[in-house]
Amino acid sequence: MKKEIHPEYKKIKVKCTCGAEYEVGTTVENLKVEICSACHPFYTGNEKTLDTAGRVDKFKKRMEAAKKK
Repeated sequence: MKKEIHPEYKKIKVKCTCGAEYEVGTTVENLKVEICSACHPFYTGNEKTLDTAGRVDKFKKRMEAAKKK
């Protein structure tokens, strides 16, 4: 590896908007994220389905009808 051409690699703390902090290695000074594994709905189990114009209900009805056949 050539010297003096690579950015400095250091450990920093990444801060999430929920308040969680993680230590990672990177070449940047500051790193902030809006969502992390501590607050993401998929990982926390609080995932919500957005039902626009009854699409979920229509899908469920079609799946039930397909199972009956």
